[in-house]
Amino acid sequence: MKVIFLAPPAARLFPAREIPSRPRPAQPLGSPQGTRHPAPTAGTTTPGPPSARPGQAHRSPETPCPAGRLPAPCPPPATAMSNWGKDHLGTGSSEPLTAVIIGNGPSGICLSYLLSGYTPYVKPDAVHPHPLLQRKLAEAPGVSILDQDLNYLSEGLEGRCQSPVALLFDALLRPDTDFGGDMESVLTWKHQKERAIPHVVLGRNLPGGAWHASTPPSLESGGGRQRPGPKDSSRTQSIEGSMVTLSRGQWMGLPDLPVKDWMRRKRRGLRNSRATAGDIAHYYRDYVIKKGLGPNFVSGAVVTAVEWGIPEPSGSGAQDPSPLFHVSGFLTAEDRSQQPFSLCARNVVLATGTSDSPARLGLPGEALPFVHHELSALEVATRAGLVTPASDPVLIVGAGLSAADAVLYARHYNIPVIHAFRRPVDDPGLVFNQLPKMLYPEYHKVHQMMREQSILSPSPYEGYRSLPEHQLLLFKEDRQAVFRDPKGLQKVFGVSLVLVLIGSHPNLSFLPGAGTDLAVDPDQPLSAKRNPIDVDPFTYQSTQQEGLYAMGPLAGDNFVRFVQGGALAVASSLMRKEASKPP
Repeated sequence: MKVIFLAPPAARLFPAREIPSRPRPAQPLGSPQGTRHPAPTAGTTTPGPPSARPGQAHRSPETPCPAGRLPAPCPPPATAMSNWGKDHLGTGSSEPLTAVIIGNGPSGICLSYLLSGYTPYVKPDAVHPHPLLQRKLAEAPGVSILDQDLNYLSEGLEGRCQSPVALLFDALLRPDTDFGGDMESVLTWKHQKERAIPHVVLGRNLPGGAWHASTPPSLESGGGRQRPGPKDSSRTQSIEGSMVTLSRGQWMGLPDLPVKDWMRRKRRGLRNSRATAGDIAHYYRDYVIKKGLGPNFVSGAVVTAVEWGIPEPSGSGAQDPSPLFHVSGFLTAEDRSQQPFSLCARNVVLATGTSDSPARLGLPGEALPFVHHELSALEVATRAGLVTPASDPVLIVGAGLSAADAVLYARHYNIPVIHAFRRPVDDPGLVFNQLPKMLYPEYHKVHQMMREQSILSPSPYEGYRSLPEHQLLLFKEDRQAVFRDPKGLQKVFGVSLVLVLIGSHPNLSFLPGAGTDLAVDPDQPLSAKRNPIDVDPFTYQSTQQEGLYAMGPLAGDNFVRFVQGGALAVASSLMRKEASKPP
């Protein structure tokens, strides 16, 4: 069967090609033909550096560190968790995969769990505290949630998220958590293998996604369309695995394995109701193993192109109107060779998060070697001896939680800090003004320092200066940063290192037009905070392209506890598609 690719309105990043109706058996992912190194493609995403724990750069102790530069990381040796699950690939079948999931973070893991035959039912004796939802659940006893009308069930629910299905799934998993309760889930899970849908989950890191990367997810304030306030629960500290998550630990859990139960078995504990970043990374990886999802997961996989087209009519004249997707890229093997792969699927799910591309200021000198855009650079510089208590100050730019993390880390090692940000300290939009003080005392301490230790007002915080309402103008090669203050005067500061921590953007360079045509406003840059991918709220399928789904931050859901609702919506949609296929 031939497939003719149709060029989208925007310019294509990758050439169209004919693809077979099944994955190419000559080059399955993980095959021994791993000595080829495909030429880099414009916009190609490459694996990040290895790390013993989140944020720690990896280099040989005998590798010298050039003066003024951070040590260059080596590419990570990554391997598939299985022998590429040949039964799931269907290399001997004429049918393509039902779904390819790009991204193996919490979104991708939860979706794989649902597509592997794990089916949610309401416990026969469960009574939900929400009376309207309880009445609706009682109308269909014994019917899986995946088989019910998600639109109907989610009507009337309110909470800390604008996605109706996300609110529904969260209400079923954690019925009264927003009211301080600890009621058990009203769901019970049955493993029904006959309901499983063939799929593959591709990820650059170990299962858990960016929680295992050198720069874990960090979603600052805002979370997508019509979502005011901080949406930051999927972020973690990217420096020390012992630092804690912003969200409560129980909110970081996935279905049918509560974090508190897992930590109890590991003889671990929560800190002020929060878990450490290292524990959560371990939990996600352990979840995949305990639930038997490993054969569907491939680590070290970098997707470089996703294309789609409509199959040509067969000889009988019949035509399947559904598109087919061609997903290609490479796998970095243990010997660091890159093995190309090519897959064919009826559906593609984007679950890549948003932390791929740190946001930049676009100022002169921003590409100088002492200017960095990842929080982990501070730890690397500290360990390499490039910044010390006797150094010029480290300049930290930004007023979000990643910037606060950098301030806390620098203060821990007595490294002098200049902290610059454009907003006033009392701006209600600052995330610090929206966090409960009892739960997040360390961040409120940073906020207090920002308020009290202005460059113009002395205070007891030695080694820290805040520059509220200051605009950066440029960086000079002699390690100077030039600012304009609120009165229009220029100020120049000598610095040892600069961290620009002002958020991040998704990297969808593997899509035609980098995915801009899929956004709510195609004329504006794709942004998880302000301009996410436009999806149907009850299926999470793109409104612009049939068979293409987006979930998690790409669809405007930033809480780990709420990205799971997207997985429920996608799984329900895919199962309905499968059920409607002719025999």
